[in-house]
Amino acid sequence: MKVAVMGAAGRMGGAVIRVLSEADDLELVAAIDRSTEGDAGLKAGAGELGVAFTEDVGAIAAADVVIDFSLPEAAEALFEACLASKTPVVSGTTNLSGDAETLLGKLAEQVPVVQAPNFSQGVTLLFDLAARAAKLAGPAFDAEIVEMHHRHKVDAPSGTAKRLAEVVAEAKELGDDPFVHGRSGHTGARTDGEVGVMTLRGGDVVGEHTLFLASAGERLELTHRATDRTIFARGAVRAARWVTSQAPGRYDMKSVMGLSD
Repeated sequence: MKVAVMGAAGRMGGAVIRVLSEADDLELVAAIDRSTEGDAGLKAGAGELGVAFTEDVGAIAAADVVIDFSLPEAAEALFEACLASKTPVVSGTTNLSGDAETLLGKLAEQVPVVQAPNFSQGVTLLFDLAARAAKLAGPAFDAEIVEMHHRHKVDAPSGTAKRLAEVVAEAKELGDDPFVHGRSGHTGARTDGEVGVMTLRGGDVVGEHTLFLASAGERLELTHRATDRTIFARGAVRAARWVTSQAPGRYDMKSVMGLSD
């Protein structure tokens, strides 16, 4: 299977290229990133692969599937190119603009798309367990989320924390916008219908997410800790293998892993 990587010069792009280089059935055919030159395999630490970086998003036309870990501002051009070439995409880019979300929806009408804020198979299980726990615990348990990432991460909260909060809010039937991002000063007592989402940044933390379900006299904690970003690349490659045999539509990692509701 021929694979293109969007955002190929970044941390995640490099991790994906290393995973691809280890697979006998996968071939990197395009490495797309801006202002980057040289062999993509060498930069990723995978050895020379004979694929030079390019800024031309149209290079995806040579691929059976695209794995995208780029920036929100680049996603719109990618989705337009995928529409033109009818190329399936696995996208981990978060904080998409309204226009990019609209394009992604149109793309999913034509080809299969996997879109997820986190491709860790463990995080996918965390989402599933969090939904079950929040629903079973009911209103007696307050839900709070804490996430931590390395000091260089530019967005907050993480896309994973946002999705975890949405999963919990849906399970607890809390409405459209129950989220509280940080607390400071005289905030008053916590209300029953909110989900707190707190952000920590520091050091080289790959990613940590904890859901607290707290009630009088007891507390349940569900935590996922990532120590190697290769786990996200492996999940994305698993999704790429899976998506090419699916019907047009918008899928997530729960679909990829076969987890039923």
